[in-house]
Amino acid sequence: MSQSDSPDRPGAPHPPDLNLLRTFLAVYRAGSFTGAAQLLGLSQPTVTTQMRTLERQTGRELFQRLPRGVAPTAVADELAARVAPGLDLLAAATGPDEAPGRTPAPVHLAGPAEFLCTCALPALAPLVADGVRLRVATGLTDALLDELRAGRHDLVVATVRPRGRALSAVPLTDEEFVLVAAPVWAERLRAPLAADGPSALHRVPLVTYAEDLPIARRYWRHVFGRRLSCPAAVTVPDLRGVKAAVMAGAGFTVLPRYLCAEELAAGHLVPLHEPDDPPINTAFLVQRPGAPDNPHVTQVRDHLLRAARAW
Repeated sequence: MSQSDSPDRPGAPHPPDLNLLRTFLAVYRAGSFTGAAQLLGLSQPTVTTQMRTLERQTGRELFQRLPRGVAPTAVADELAARVAPGLDLLAAATGPDEAPGRTPAPVHLAGPAEFLCTCALPALAPLVADGVRLRVATGLTDALLDELRAGRHDLVVATVRPRGRALSAVPLTDEEFVLVAAPVWAERLRAPLAADGPSALHRVPLVTYAEDLPIARRYWRHVFGRRLSCPAAVTVPDLRGVKAAVMAGAGFTVLPRYLCAEELAAGHLVPLHEPDDPPINTAFLVQRPGAPDNPHVTQVRDHLLRAARAW
């Protein structure tokens, strides 16, 4: 090796130390300096200083500062792909061992309240009976994914695939949407629907999840190829409440089939339209970044993926 090639010559770049790389990977996965600081038990200024040091050492910008968090550059994507496997293995090898007979920590699972209560929690009951502990949180997908990046959850059921490559997401199940009403409304609407199509429903109270009609608008666009223009008569931020109101005769709505399959089979709800190509939404199971050090997290994840085949 010539003197010019020596890594010890003055001014020669040195490989970043492991602490900087660990902090980099935490920022990359959390999507913010604040979230990485929470994961690592460091102060936010310390994380910021370490990332400035790493950017100075590499001579490249790793993160673009945004009003909310940071976005990785292409250089950061490449660096994360190179260092993540090794750092995860190192963390698993040097992490705290579970003491013999010690109960693993609870698994923190989050997702839409209706889906967790109707599908996920009943499926996980056998694991709970065998000693798995669960801590369940509910909410909207975007907020839950932010909390996952910050380390507040182990697994999140998401209604959309997370953007970027920092989170590991696998398809869990497809939910089909159904246009339904109570039998009393279905009987009244049979002739108007046959004559006027979906415009007949504009004279019927609409019960929905939110003021902007997200599920109903999607159904109208996908099935009828037109914009839904009628306002909501009732909004309930829980689809189980929407279902209860519609079953009692409040009007019509669009529900995921998993939530109303029993009511449809029993005749308590009636489909107002049965398209050949109903709207479908894929739910994803998203895992907290890094190698899980809790065996029950893996157990819950695998059990949900198996159970979802029957949903």
